[in-house]
Amino acid sequence: MDTPERDKDAALGDDIRLLGRLLGDTLRTHEGEFTFELIESVRKLAVASRRLEDIASRKSLARMLDALTDDQAVVVVRAFSYFSLLANIAEDRHHLRRGRENRRNGAPALASTLRGLFEDASARGTKQDEALAALSRVRVTPVLTAHPTEVQRKSTLDLQLAISQRLGDRDSLDLLPDEKQAIELELRSLVDTLWRTRMLRGVKLAVRDEIENALSYFEYSFIDVVPRIQAGIEDAVAKLPGDFGRPELDPVLSIGSWVGGDRDGNPFVTAEMLDYAFRRQGERIFSHYLAEVHALGAELPLSRTLARVTPALDALAERSPDRSPHRQLEPYRRALTGIYARLTATAKGLGLQLEQRTALGDAEPYPDAAAFTAELDVIDTSLRGHGCHLQADGRLRMLRKAGAAFGFHLATVDLRQNSEIHEEVVGELLREAKVTPGYVTLPEEQRQKILRAELASPRLLRSRFATYSDLTRGELAILESAAAVRRQRGPDAIRQYVISKAESVSDMLEVAVLLKEAGLLVPGEPITSGLQIVPLFETIKDLRGAAETMRQWFALPEARAIVKSLGGVQEVMLGYSDSNKDGGYTTSNWELYKAEVALVNVFAAAATRLRFFHGRGGTVGRGGGPSYEAILAQPPGSVQGELRLTEQGEVIASKYSNKDIGQRNLEALVAATVRAMQDVAPHTEHEDFHIIMDELSAKAFEVYRELVYETPGFVDYFRASTPIREIAELNIGSRPASRKPSDRIEDLRAIPWVFSWAQCRTMLPGWFGFGSAVESFLVRRGPDGQAMLNEMYRSWPFFRAMLSNLEMLLAKADLSVAARYKELVPDAVLAEEIFSRIRTEMDATVRAYFAITGSLGFLESNPTLARSIRNRFPYLDPLNHLQVELLKRYRAGEVDDKVKRGIHLTINGLAAGLRNSG
Repeated sequence: MDTPERDKDAALGDDIRLLGRLLGDTLRTHEGEFTFELIESVRKLAVASRRLEDIASRKSLARMLDALTDDQAVVVVRAFSYFSLLANIAEDRHHLRRGRENRRNGAPALASTLRGLFEDASARGTKQDEALAALSRVRVTPVLTAHPTEVQRKSTLDLQLAISQRLGDRDSLDLLPDEKQAIELELRSLVDTLWRTRMLRGVKLAVRDEIENALSYFEYSFIDVVPRIQAGIEDAVAKLPGDFGRPELDPVLSIGSWVGGDRDGNPFVTAEMLDYAFRRQGERIFSHYLAEVHALGAELPLSRTLARVTPALDALAERSPDRSPHRQLEPYRRALTGIYARLTATAKGLGLQLEQRTALGDAEPYPDAAAFTAELDVIDTSLRGHGCHLQADGRLRMLRKAGAAFGFHLATVDLRQNSEIHEEVVGELLREAKVTPGYVTLPEEQRQKILRAELASPRLLRSRFATYSDLTRGELAILESAAAVRRQRGPDAIRQYVISKAESVSDMLEVAVLLKEAGLLVPGEPITSGLQIVPLFETIKDLRGAAETMRQWFALPEARAIVKSLGGVQEVMLGYSDSNKDGGYTTSNWELYKAEVALVNVFAAAATRLRFFHGRGGTVGRGGGPSYEAILAQPPGSVQGELRLTEQGEVIASKYSNKDIGQRNLEALVAATVRAMQDVAPHTEHEDFHIIMDELSAKAFEVYRELVYETPGFVDYFRASTPIREIAELNIGSRPASRKPSDRIEDLRAIPWVFSWAQCRTMLPGWFGFGSAVESFLVRRGPDGQAMLNEMYRSWPFFRAMLSNLEMLLAKADLSVAARYKELVPDAVLAEEIFSRIRTEMDATVRAYFAITGSLGFLESNPTLARSIRNRFPYLDPLNHLQVELLKRYRAGEVDDKVKRGIHLTINGLAAGLRNSG
């Protein structure tokens, strides 16, 4: 790193040292001088062995850690987990600091920011009408999931946010010495509290807990940031040449959720939980609305004698139940007390339990959120019409944007269930209705015929006189609950029904029949549906068949009617996690790309708008990596303005637990979507590259499948050399780790699969097979092969993004650490055989990466991540070492609670340190 870069990072070093000193003082206070010196010795040896590559230090570190008692091991694990956690806080804060410094110094805006997007638009001479036409098609929706890789408790997260805030306060240039000392004292107290706060959850998370966890991110960032981004976009459009002034745009951002609606493999998600999710979401957004309306009342004491109002505002004030003589000449306040009363009545009608000020009288509840925002618009129009733009552009504007984005539901909740469950439930309904006794045994053509007949019939299959299984009653109950939610909170509350493991048209027709049973789909001429029926194509086989499945779907008049009733849009979800587990990193990426290209063509032929829903995980092995680059790397024409993508696990906390960081990440999604919409290059532009990718994918698939699914003993190796069994015991999610009670890789969920390989620093799902694929390609193509790969990297965004994500995993992987985990495998011969194959493939992949990119080291173009790894990894090495040691003790029969707790703490600490581990 050059000197200017070191100077820019000096403040980061200061922050890390400060937090490290405070943690050290805390250790002295609560654990004693001996323990502090022990931990400090471990720290120094870890830093020397990692940064200086000192072999003697590495051996001394191993001896010291192996000799720890169980009690000492637990304390050391906690200490290094918090070292890593505090370093993360300092890094995030420094990233924000650098961003502010760049803006202050007039540096060009990043392309991933809205400022960069509109600076580029202005430089191209974009007019307002052009920008408005493009933005009218944009709707970006990150969807929060409850997938179990978020190991941090909310209490711990809240403390981290408080530490981050106070760390930022220290950056003020005009702090007096006593003020700086006071901030440090607060930081000391927060670090002390963090040390004495339980890191692990005492009980397994229930669905209610997951709902509460998801809601916390609305408080941390979404409720404030989404309206702020919307307003920023409108302001940016106003600065472009044109005659429109500042526009009022439909929301370009909304937030979705699977928490409370995702039943795939989770029997604890019931109709009761769906109702609970919406009650809590309603309570959160109504609390915000009521607080903001009350605050607006304090901000708008404008007197009728000094500020004129519109007749509509006058009428709104007159409808208010506020008859206080003190406010008779304050029409804005009276209007707002009326709005407050109507919000209170609406909340009561929805059964929400709120702690808020009492309304000044009774009022009619709002029929929907649009009626609420319409009354806010009356206030806005009156203020602007009489010269009060400053008042209209403050809190009122943010509240209006929030009302448009969040409605009365806060987040759109998707319903999701596995196609096998739908098949079973529909089969039972058909059997009890005497339609057919053996639906599940029928071929596809006959299934479709029966299901289409049911969609044409006005009668329901369900009968009050029949006896149904618990499964069928539960599935129908959640659909009835969904219908009630939509009636109460509006159609935006639930808009999607996602079908996991979708393979055929009958999978989609089954859902249509079930929706009809709850009135969510109405038969007739034509059929109309309130919900999108969203097939999720997950395995390599399903991805390869996705386009044909959708072609057959559009061939049905019932399907075309459903699509037409939903505005001519059909959503398709692509699964990154299971396709990776099924076929490996290279093949998963390539089959996803090809599926998108094929689907774009099918949808174009059907004259239907395509909305992709990308089921991306946190780590590269599950489709993760930087979202901005991932969106830009999509095939031309696949991003058509509307885009949904999942946000999962610990990535949610890293992206959205801080308002500034949350805004940066949401802006990146919008900016990437707008830029990708402009990519109209023909699919044939890189046809020669496609041929090469077919070759690479075929070999990578062969090598990956040969290791994971065809090598005798591989399952035993995986289950022994990773903490998969211990991860399953962690209280980090309500869903089981496997779909079925078996040890097969096929039945293991993709999340613990990737999570386990990350813990032992192998990161196998994110790279295995690529090296062999490149070697085989170069053997076949000769000297020209390398030049072809180099050109692909230079000129093809897809290939460049794929290698960029692969690079991130290679930089985080460490087979010298992973080698210790093979000691956990009882069969030493099997362990050495499989690990040597992993090591050989890693070497080949590293060579291939450097030969293709021309890089001399990892992360040359990403100094921020390189710095992060350099700062954090010395603190992770002791955690890995102790995890192996404690696993040895535990599996040898030492089942003391301290050993088990120590293992779980190492899992927690490594996940938090790696940040995108699952």
